[in-house]
Amino acid sequence: MRGATLSSWCIGGLFMVGAFCFALGSLPAFFNLADSALVAWVFFGGSIFFTVASYLQFRECLAAPETIDPAGSRKQGLRYLVGWRTRSLGWWATAIQLAGTILFNISTFAATRQDLAVDQERKLIWAPDFWGSACFLIASVLAYVEVSPRIWRHPRRDLGWHIALLNLVGSVAFGLAAIGARYLPTTSEPANIALVNAGTFVGAVCFFVGAALLPAESAGSERAPKVASNMN
Repeated sequence: MRGATLSSWCIGGLFMVGAFCFALGSLPAFFNLADSALVAWVFFGGSIFFTVASYLQFRECLAAPETIDPAGSRKQGLRYLVGWRTRSLGWWATAIQLAGTILFNISTFAATRQDLAVDQERKLIWAPDFWGSACFLIASVLAYVEVSPRIWRHPRRDLGWHIALLNLVGSVAFGLAAIGARYLPTTSEPANIALVNAGTFVGAVCFFVGAALLPAESAGSERAPKVASNMN
């Protein structure tokens, strides 16, 4: 198994675990029976898996060669861990997604606390969740544009395109859940708890399926150069 495929298995697996936690936490069959503290910790655990996977994806983007020569421009040391590629849509997508996962960490960890006032819940739970969802949506749009340059015409309907589309749909669902979770000033309760649960579940399923396809997409990308070289 090559390095890229192994990395895809690792990143995909982490995203799948995180997505599973979010899907589980949004199921009425689970949160109606489980203790609320347990539900909150399931979401927080899922957000940690999302963050680790996003960081590995970000680091992979930084480590990719910038020239045709695969060894010519690999970043080393600190530049391998943290760096800038402002001309790359992939870099922007992974960086913004990573920021979104960190906001989810803040939101889900705050939700594990049982002593927050309503105003604190708005600032520590809902606000980071909303902006984290916004980051996911922006990142997904950038990733989709990267694999589909002719966005309004004939996008490349390869596996990478399907993964990007699934992530985009999942980000839209997360965004709808964040909108549904806004607190009403009259009741101090979420505006639409059904939308919160449905959006979170649909979004998690989309990310789960997209993550499951990552190893296959990576393997296909590795086979393409072989086919091209054999034709020469």
